[in-house]
Amino acid sequence: MIRSDVLKTLIPVISDKLVVCNIGLPSQELHMLDDQPSNFYMLGTMGLSSSIGLGLALAQKDKVIAIDGDGSVLTNFGTLPTIANNVADNFILLIIDNGSYGSTGDQPTYAGKKTSLAAVAKACGCENVVECSAEDTVGALKAALDSNKMTIIVSKCESGNIPVPVITMDPVVIAHRFMSEVKTRN
Repeated sequence: MIRSDVLKTLIPVISDKLVVCNIGLPSQELHMLDDQPSNFYMLGTMGLSSSIGLGLALAQKDKVIAIDGDGSVLTNFGTLPTIANNVADNFILLIIDNGSYGSTGDQPTYAGKKTSLAAVAKACGCENVVECSAEDTVGALKAALDSNKMTIIVSKCESGNIPVPVITMDPVVIAHRFMSEVKTRN
């Protein structure tokens, strides 16, 4: 399974959740598969979906799922100790680890080599860390949602991309409709 396959399997589970999605192809894939006002698509901000997701979870009570990639987490390594030290039991960080910078041409990341993001998250103090195969991601996400504990999921999948259109929606519109959705839940 590649990242788009993983996202496709998650749609029935995440459609009614607040989702902050990683820059580039992951956002474009989620937008194409299931555009929702409850999806916040990252445009031009590599490495920040986990940080924005945590901030949102700390600011309100609804469950928040941040979908990130291994390349983005490697770009913003400070997010893992920040998450570990600011526990929000309504926050799930799903790292789709395809071992590559998928949006820029599938160049290998260190997570595709010797670096284990699950081990790094644990070393940073994250207490509930799950590493799973792409095929087991839905089950891991459902378990995390049911546990009501902050969870980091590292989903290991194959590298690869599908053709997707760019998101033509203005970033201001994306932000406005997402924040309007957040307000309706609080």
